[in-house]
Amino acid sequence: MKVAVVGATGMVGEVMLKVLAEFNFPVTELIPVASEKSVGREILYKGKNYKVVSLSTAVTKKPQLALFSAGGETSLEWAPKFAAVGCTVVDNSSAWRMNPDCKLIVPEINAHELTATDKIIANPNCSTIQMVLALSELRKVYGIKRIVISTYQSITGTGVKAVKQLENERHKIEGEKAYHYPIDKNCIPQCDVFLENGYTKEEMKLVNETKKIFNDESIQVTATAVRVPVVGGHSEALNVEFNRDFDLTEVRNILAKTPGIVLQDNLKEFDYPMPRFAEGKNDVFVGRIRRDESQANTLNLWVVADNLRKGAATNAVQIALYLNRKGLLS
Repeated sequence: MKVAVVGATGMVGEVMLKVLAEFNFPVTELIPVASEKSVGREILYKGKNYKVVSLSTAVTKKPQLALFSAGGETSLEWAPKFAAVGCTVVDNSSAWRMNPDCKLIVPEINAHELTATDKIIANPNCSTIQMVLALSELRKVYGIKRIVISTYQSITGTGVKAVKQLENERHKIEGEKAYHYPIDKNCIPQCDVFLENGYTKEEMKLVNETKKIFNDESIQVTATAVRVPVVGGHSEALNVEFNRDFDLTEVRNILAKTPGIVLQDNLKEFDYPMPRFAEGKNDVFVGRIRRDESQANTLNLWVVADNLRKGAATNAVQIALYLNRKGLLS
């Protein structure tokens, strides 16, 4: 199995390599791919060094699988070229997510939709993945009418430049900035660029991707996405209006049985999800479960996940594992 990791030297790419090794994905030949300035660098994978190659070189090697995490423009140009040589691409950028010909996959929810003809598969946005996974089984039981999302997103979602900015600020060092404002001791109510409707691209990703993954245009979704000075993962406060009433004990039981979810909801022991404990883990953590006493059929819950893992690399590798298990990788 030839596997290309495009963007292998980036934050998500590095985690993809870790997750491939941890899940023992059957890689017989690793093809690490990065920009021209990184070509020739060596990547260590499972005790062996591999040289970084260019995108054009990687295509000629005809990998069966390519995990992309190199930005939307790169993906739009190069994913079809990999697909044309028979490679299955799992893309972590936003480039293909809303393309009607590409499936948007969270394996626990809709991997069964995949077929051998799907050559470009979209990985959803990090904040979307953890939210829909937390709600998927509840939706089957109660139906969802409306979701109000407030996010508290890690700087790692922006990338290495943002992590460096935070470190510089904490050590009072002047340096390059990823944000318009200081991020240390601050919250910035902007994730990605603003659109004409006043929402950011990140907020509209939550709206549009949720409807596509659940295949339900009737779900009403609104979001406010905020960048916080945290490294470990994204946190979300969800307010969910169901189509019918629910029992809190049943809600907790459903969540406890949902694959990929860890229930942390013991207030007496101060047990609830936090990014410092989610960091480095592949699960989505759910807690602070309570009824919205101001509105019928409505639930509040708190959802946390490592955005570089389940929000990106782990989800992509889990898609690859499913494809391999079902014999869908040529």
